[in-house]
Amino acid sequence: MVSARHPLLRALEPVADSLGAELVGPRNVRAGDIPLQWEGEVVGGLRLPGMRGSLERMMAAVEQEVGAPLARMSREQKQLAVRALDDRGAFALRRSVERVADAMGVSRFTIYNYLNAEG
Repeated sequence: MVSARHPLLRALEPVADSLGAELVGPRNVRAGDIPLQWEGEVVGGLRLPGMRGSLERMMAAVEQEVGAPLARMSREQKQLAVRALDDRGAFALRRSVERVADAMGVSRFTIYNYLNAEG
């Protein structure tokens, strides 16, 4: 994180953490970062994560929202979690159905059934 934290950077820390992003100081802002301005001055930047680890971040966020680890969720919670992951685009990622099924302790067929069920 940033050593001398500007109030804007401190305020954005929870957002950056939930996105798996990194806050950088103004001297470390590079192409591809989102410059963060305060009263016309760049006080830092938000460096978004690449795709690596994005499914894991989405699953962790859903676990936090539902309030249980994927493997310990009830059937209804798993259905809710699958809908939430689908809403976030998780199943567009390669092998995501298999990885979510493994994390939940269910089959791929079960995940597909949850995806095709009426919401």
